[in-house]
Amino acid sequence: MNSAKSQGTALVTGASSGIGAIYAERLAARGFDLLLVARDEQRLEAAASKLRDEHGVQVEVLKADLTQKDEVLKLEQRLRSDSSITLLLNNAGVASDGLLANADMDQLERLIQLNVTSVTRLASAAAASFAKAGRGTIINIASVVALFPERFNATYSASKAYVLSLTQSLNAELNGTGVQVQAVLPGVTRTEIWERSGIDASGIPAEMIMEAGEMVDAALSGLDQGELITIPSLPDAADWDAFVAARLVLAPNLSKSKAATRYK
Repeated sequence: MNSAKSQGTALVTGASSGIGAIYAERLAARGFDLLLVARDEQRLEAAASKLRDEHGVQVEVLKADLTQKDEVLKLEQRLRSDSSITLLLNNAGVASDGLLANADMDQLERLIQLNVTSVTRLASAAAASFAKAGRGTIINIASVVALFPERFNATYSASKAYVLSLTQSLNAELNGTGVQVQAVLPGVTRTEIWERSGIDASGIPAEMIMEAGEMVDAALSGLDQGELITIPSLPDAADWDAFVAARLVLAPNLSKSKAATRYK
């Protein structure tokens, strides 16, 4: 049962630290009850206690490793069956370092499970539940490397490009249902993801690194403004609009009965 002032329950994955933990605090301040999901139960419980005290909302903690299919399925079922959930934040993710040719493929498979498969399953469950209710919000955390894959390693960049594409397609599918969809594309953000992934971020210029709180506040402002795609660092939204317009110019010519003359 939700709190008296609640806007429903926000399910936040990767909620124990960084972007997820800040989103949890901001959403609690907005009147959402919370279902916090991560592997580190101790940190989740500490965060939950603080959020209950400071914001008077209900907070449930669920320990889950979303690289494990059975644990994703349990969370998916919760999304499908719990009508109190009104917002899904697909935030849990991991980066990787190094070249694809030299990669630990088991590690990359876990990355794909977390960054792609679990995001897809949870978004599907939320879409079904929220569309049936005629309301709800799905936020998927992608990355600017979805737009500039050459600047980072192949698998992580591809996984975030998938999240961007998934969000755009899902938004079209949910048109008219009352469900809001957003993809957030942060640049370099000061979180634990770098050290966890074995990446040395010390060489990145300070002017390229955004504090996580500023990133989340910008993303929520974008959500309030109804943006489908929010790029917190981008100074001029017209640049994104031009990018989208250029893509749409291609659309009528992407599938034709004859090959282009340059191939003949």
